[in-house]
Amino acid sequence: MAKKSKGLRAARKLMKRRSDFKEIKRLKKKFDPLGGASQAKAIVLEKIQVEAKQPNSAMRKCARVQLVKNGKQVTAFMTGDGAQKLINEHDEVVVECIGGKMGRAMGDIPGVRWRVIKVNDQSLNALLRGKIEKARR
Repeated sequence: MAKKSKGLRAARKLMKRRSDFKEIKRLKKKFDPLGGASQAKAIVLEKIQVEAKQPNSAMRKCARVQLVKNGKQVTAFMTGDGAQKLINEHDEVVVECIGGKMGRAMGDIPGVRWRVIKVNDQSLNALLRGKIEKARR
């Protein structure tokens, strides 16, 4: 990214730069299933396994979830060893962006751009470590 313009006659250039950022933000809101938000609540529809890209040969545990705010369906990665045992169908989860390069899929999981961080308002990390037990809904 270029440096910001300075000086007496820099206003037009600064306004153009600002409008470019507004355009990027508008496009993110339009095409991002989370609508520009960092996290969103979702309901688990099914648990699936996604095959890893070459040269790895693993089955990555994912969940197909439907966002509460707009009804869009996304595939979210379940992080941690044994997470698929803690997440069941019809559970309420919170998903966030994985944060790969340029907002795309990270690592060897093709097409998966989100991950589960909470299950029924309890941290998935704490559940995996055994700090808390899963709440009954």
